[in-house]
Amino acid sequence: MDSLTQLTFGAACGEAILGRKLGKKALYWGAAVGTLPDLDILIPLGGPVNNFVYHRGFSHSMIVLTLLTPLMAWLIVKIHPATKTYYRQWVMLCFVVFQASVILDLMTIYGTQIFWPVDKTPMAIPVLFIIDPAFTLPVFSGVLAALLFKRNRLLGHRLNTIGLCLSLAYLAWAFTAAGVVERKVTEKLARQQISHSQLVCSPAPFTTLLWRVVGIDNDQYFETYYSVFDRETPLFVDFYPRQLNLLNGIETHPPVVKLKHFTRGYYSLSAKDGYVAMTDLRMGSEPDYVFRFKVGRLTDGRSEPVDDEIIRTNQDIKNLAWIWARIWTPLPRS
Repeated sequence: MDSLTQLTFGAACGEAILGRKLGKKALYWGAAVGTLPDLDILIPLGGPVNNFVYHRGFSHSMIVLTLLTPLMAWLIVKIHPATKTYYRQWVMLCFVVFQASVILDLMTIYGTQIFWPVDKTPMAIPVLFIIDPAFTLPVFSGVLAALLFKRNRLLGHRLNTIGLCLSLAYLAWAFTAAGVVERKVTEKLARQQISHSQLVCSPAPFTTLLWRVVGIDNDQYFETYYSVFDRETPLFVDFYPRQLNLLNGIETHPPVVKLKHFTRGYYSLSAKDGYVAMTDLRMGSEPDYVFRFKVGRLTDGRSEPVDDEIIRTNQDIKNLAWIWARIWTPLPRS
């Protein structure tokens, strides 16, 4: 999830666990602990592809963060010695916030190595978009209430709890919607006789009312959208080539190997200006994908390895208007 969500959710958990006993200290430390795992983005990991695939690695490991929990609680007590008698509660706060931070990231499509270093497989349960106001606003409002109601701390604490509960209720809705969408999409694809070896459904930007679907079928992939308000209208499916032939000559190139593993097969290749680019099909939409990397050079029709380089893509804001319209009405992209 985005940094604001991680910060406010951590703050809300801190307030819920220790706010009534220790006041704003609990809220502030909850915010700090919730933000800590995502600071790995500031660490250079050896190149654009490495920075991409190793983000949400060791810093998002439930194993590592569990081991770090008592140390973090010890540090807090060192800074606030008057709270030494609450060490166990600090441990609980740090544990809950650390694990919640990982779980929230797990709920997005990116991929999180939650069992690093035992298992370095990036895992995802994509039920939330990385920024979702409907999830963030209730918990943000609760934290704001806890900060502003100075004369009535109990009211602020209760409003924080309500905000936290509303966000968790929305998460439960997102899980329910994800299950329904996957079942409906699978049924419609079968009726339309569209085959696929892999299929992933994830929320469209800023909502869980509309879902983006990507399917892989050998050397092609397709993209379609499904709204929770769709009825029996057939899916509007767009097909695109993956151009896997461009892998010839760079199959063992480390950036290519890492991207194939990290994307779990949801990738395509393209050639432009004499270079070969590899695209993660899970994030963004056709043709404006968020993560696209230069991984090869075309020489006499064959790909040769080059140093990896991220290719910046400008996201078309007009897509948001289409997304809003598509929620309520079945219509094609073009």
